[in-house]
Amino acid sequence: MRLKTIHDLQKDVDQYISQFQEGYFSPLALTARMTEELGELAREVNHYYGEKPKKSTEKEKTIEEEVGDMLFVLICFANSLEIDLEEAHNRVMEKFKTRDANRWTKKEENHNDESN
Repeated sequence: MRLKTIHDLQKDVDQYISQFQEGYFSPLALTARMTEELGELAREVNHYYGEKPKKSTEKEKTIEEEVGDMLFVLICFANSLEIDLEEAHNRVMEKFKTRDANRWTKKEENHNDESN
């Protein structure tokens, strides 16, 4: 099975949403959905890595599932506004590579590693 590109993901979501008369929610509603999903992700991270263990009555969810939910809603948001996520990613990476080029301490290259 080949890996899906960002364009593939955007197309998958669009094909799914396109089967419904309602189509995409408004940008405002999708922003609220992203906020909701981020809260659910934060809750799972807190259960696994924080000081708040799950109650025995709480449904078992995973961080992976919540990240997937976030990704789905983010893709819906981008699609609804006709944003190419690959292009958006490329723009932000260029910004980080130029603006923040010397902001962080880079790891030293291992010159003894023959696999480079």
